[in-house]
Amino acid sequence: MTTSFAKFGNELYTGKRSYDFVANKKIWFIIAAVAVAISILLPVVKGGYNLGIDFRGGSEFTVSNVKTTDSGVGEKAVHDVVPGAVPRVANVAGNTMRIQTDKLSDDQTIKIKTDLAKAYGVTDNEVTSTFIGPTWGQDVTKQALIGLAVFVGLAALLMALYFRTWKMSVSALAGMLVTMFTTAGVYSLSDFEVTPSAIIGFLTVLSYSLYDTVVVFDKIRENTSDITTSSRRTFAEEVNLAVNQTLVRSINTMMVAVLPVAAILFIGAGLLGAGTLRDLSLALFVGILIGTAATIFIAAPLYAWLRQSEPQLQKQAKKVANRRSAAAASDSEAATV
Repeated sequence: MTTSFAKFGNELYTGKRSYDFVANKKIWFIIAAVAVAISILLPVVKGGYNLGIDFRGGSEFTVSNVKTTDSGVGEKAVHDVVPGAVPRVANVAGNTMRIQTDKLSDDQTIKIKTDLAKAYGVTDNEVTSTFIGPTWGQDVTKQALIGLAVFVGLAALLMALYFRTWKMSVSALAGMLVTMFTTAGVYSLSDFEVTPSAIIGFLTVLSYSLYDTVVVFDKIRENTSDITTSSRRTFAEEVNLAVNQTLVRSINTMMVAVLPVAAILFIGAGLLGAGTLRDLSLALFVGILIGTAATIFIAAPLYAWLRQSEPQLQKQAKKVANRRSAAAASDSEAATV
């Protein structure tokens, strides 16, 4: 299998085997546009994201060394004190439960803390309570949005400076935005809580998306360095060749990154109940997959499309067409003789 994969990669690099990503760009752009539109509409239809307590504010109880992980026990303890409350009860570790509610008074907090201790068969010292006010939640939201805006701005500037062309920068950012919106859409669909950890994971996958794009764009720049004097391939064909040449590397990098994250998400969070890892691992898992796809199907084809109308490249494309026509005519004459 290793030999076959190596042969597959070698054929992609030499051009013997090729997948036409650039020529089918309209299909990829339509798919991306639909995915982004759905991702924007999902939270609107659902009434927003499932924001964690750090963003919405409220009271939180953590119960350690519980005798049971039944969420109904925690819900009942809260309802007995505050009948109209809508508590969020989760098993965040093997024998630790987390109960979140809206803002409670001091008396309600004390009563719920006592009831939770009795319900889960623990001592009062094993139940901790914290309160996060709305101001804290607003500050966290503000800082998260500022962090995202600064990241996107710096990424655009650095990409433009590194590649010395705004078209590469725009293409890279387009791929990153597709990753950002689609990952957010999957997060909304899953109904996982949006926490500061999720935001960190979110920014991490945007960095990963840019990293993969830089690798592919470096190869594109190498392949097209003498494009105006070449009659071997058109600019779009050279871009497509670069994507194919880096395809195996992109897949390998993606697999190395996504496998440990998948283990955290499906084994750690899913089977072992490590709930505190779910928000981070989901953002990383989805973002890495989409980020890799966005580079291949969006960023590179978009760059080829942005430059295809340049006079120099149109002239070079005619040169390639003329050479191929002359070669075809020569082959035809040879076959006739």
